[in-house]
Amino acid sequence: MALILSIDSALETATICLSKDGVIIGAETNNDPKSHGAFLQPAISRLFSANNLNITLIDAVAVVNGPGSYTGLRVGLASAKGLCYALDKPLITINTLEVLALSAINLLKENNSIGDNYLFCPLIDARRMEVFTAVYDVNLKEIVSPKALILDTNSFANELEANKIVFSGNGHTKFKEVLSHPNAIFVETINNTEAIISIAENLLIEKKFSNLAYSVPFYVKDVFFAEKSKI
Repeated sequence: MALILSIDSALETATICLSKDGVIIGAETNNDPKSHGAFLQPAISRLFSANNLNITLIDAVAVVNGPGSYTGLRVGLASAKGLCYALDKPLITINTLEVLALSAINLLKENNSIGDNYLFCPLIDARRMEVFTAVYDVNLKEIVSPKALILDTNSFANELEANKIVFSGNGHTKFKEVLSHPNAIFVETINNTEAIISIAENLLIEKKFSNLAYSVPFYVKDVFFAEKSKI
């Protein structure tokens, strides 16, 4: 039975969750980006205490590793690496954009409103009209690699001609204000925990671990994104 501790402090809401064989057994969240660093370690302790589990029983630590907030990514990866080193457990790093895309995929599947020609485009707000983004198909296969992009009325024009594109993430609202296209779908995904657990479980099964010594946050570009709270 696989027991995974997952850490996500990449965006506005930080989440610590514990899952067994792909099923969540406990979670804690923090909605104040300024206090993500102070939240993580006490939340982890509370989570294991509440479930009467010893942290040494985990099989791996997963962390959402970017793109996202510069500070949030640093504290999340530092916490994950520290635990892996102390417990001699493997490290799993997860792309934030994949989490957001899978959350949108799951949402549309639940509502039976998904088609084979659908693409999924998470948008992470990087201030003004810039976002971090990528494009995935319904099987989470990467169609467009992660990149920084300044949004305008012509963004994703070629892809929209042949596909329905589902835009999500904290940058989707500002794109909705400038894009009007019948193939554009905008959705709000609130809980990404299920997607994080699913991705982490698959990576553990496939033994796709990250190098503990050399793993760094995935910033996408050198000018780091910070939330409007300026953490």
